Amino acid sequence: MTAIPPPISASASGADRTAPHADTAHGTVRGTHEPGVAVFRGIPYAAPPVGAHRFRAPAPPEPWEGVREAVAFGPTAPKRPYAPPLDRLLPDPEVPGDGCLNLNVWTPSPARTGLPVLVWIHGGSLLHGSSAVPLYDGAAFARDGVVLVSLNYRLGMEGFGVFPDAPANRGLLDQLAALGWVRDNIAAFGGDPDLVTVCGESAGAISIGALLAAPRARGLFRRAVLQSGAPAALPVDKGRRTTELIAKRLGVAATARALAAVDPAALLAAQTSVTSGGSPLTGGNSFQIVVDGDLLPREPAEALRDGAASGIDLLMGSNTEEYRLWFVPSGLTERLSRTKLRLALLKFRVPGATARTYRANRPGVTPGELLGALATDLLLRVPLNRLADARSADARGADAGGGTHLYEFGWPSPVQRLGACHGLEIGFVFDNLDRPDAVALAGEDAPQELADAMHAAWVRFAASGDPGWPGWDASRPVMLFGPGAPGTVHAPRDDELRGWPPYRGKR
Repeated sequence: MTAIPPPISASASGADRTAPHADTAHGTVRGTHEPGVAVFRGIPYAAPPVGAHRFRAPAPPEPWEGVREAVAFGPTAPKRPYAPPLDRLLPDPEVPGDGCLNLNVWTPSPARTGLPVLVWIHGGSLLHGSSAVPLYDGAAFARDGVVLVSLNYRLGMEGFGVFPDAPANRGLLDQLAALGWVRDNIAAFGGDPDLVTVCGESAGAISIGALLAAPRARGLFRRAVLQSGAPAALPVDKGRRTTELIAKRLGVAATARALAAVDPAALLAAQTSVTSGGSPLTGGNSFQIVVDGDLLPREPAEALRDGAASGIDLLMGSNTEEYRLWFVPSGLTERLSRTKLRLALLKFRVPGATARTYRANRPGVTPGELLGALATDLLLRVPLNRLADARSADARGADAGGGTHLYEFGWPSPVQRLGACHGLEIGFVFDNLDRPDAVALAGEDAPQELADAMHAAWVRFAASGDPGWPGWDASRPVMLFGPGAPGTVHAPRDDELRGWPPYRGKR
């Protein structure tokens, strides 16, 4: 299959000469006008990762002559849909084709100059997702003066399999290539290449944590937003485990050379079989970013606590009940027994006093709900707080050179008792509560005033580095986006945070 539609001459019959155009380093693209904004979809930022480019670092795209249509989303990375019951809550469009390394741009107008830029990196456990998800439509950002860029990157074995004969972290290298494209081309769409903010959720936020720690990414962005994902990476030997299990199931060597000869459908089937049955909170076989000694010389959380992202503004946060996306639809909130809870607490090395504090603060919760609250904080809220502490002047004895702001999203969805679950905040950030995938999670009556407030905070942060509440200091201010008007809370649930030993970058 071709990567994207072929170039079309500007003089072609029926061509819309009034449509927005932009000149990139590889050729001219023609987008479309949508209410109040100009949109360009499916622009290649790298060559299709097939043939000689499969399991390799991304290569530049081939230049084209004439004008290339950029009106439809480009191919998505090879993946499978979410398994039931999550497939009904998290739609995951698939666009066929080989050229999955493409991106999209929403802009007020290509004729504008100097606009702030927000680059969105989607989540999905490094297995799912794409820039074609309707929820990620960037029209509201463009409406409010921000150029929104969303991108695809390689997933699963293609992007994060660990081999002795191929570069690791290929999905991260894809993201790095897309950011390089933004630096070189975004001025043609009205954006300022020196005013770029990277923003991601879940695996997208974890990816950004790695990019913040990667020396090669320095200078490609000024600010970063981490939604429900903390910086983390595994040693190469641990990160290789999933690759080896999939190769064993296929009966081939765990090398890029051997797996390149496997039918893509068979590879996806084996990948799905090996990685099913777990979740980001309960564990299981998964793909992870690895400390490869090249792109990532150090574990990201350690590098960031030591100042690797000094000079970069950070906005970070999580949702109050992240766990409910996985625990409620699966029935784990009611199914987990007290015995299994005790075993899980031992596995996660949760101090007994900490578990007692959480239980006392949540009278009447089930063992599953207690485990979910503990896992949410262990994997998200605690490490993000530790990183904020390390960046603060009070902890370091000197200004870290970049502002740090924390938020918590606490509005509870009435849908299927999901509460303030993982991913719920995205529709509010993008101001897209009317989209079907937002309604699937938040219902039809989600508060627009909360979306107005949250979206405006992200716009302000992209433009100035100040989302509208105090930066992190010894009083530990957190903006709570919850029921009622958003407001700053200092040291929320501090008795629970104090119960955890210092975060050491362990997952």
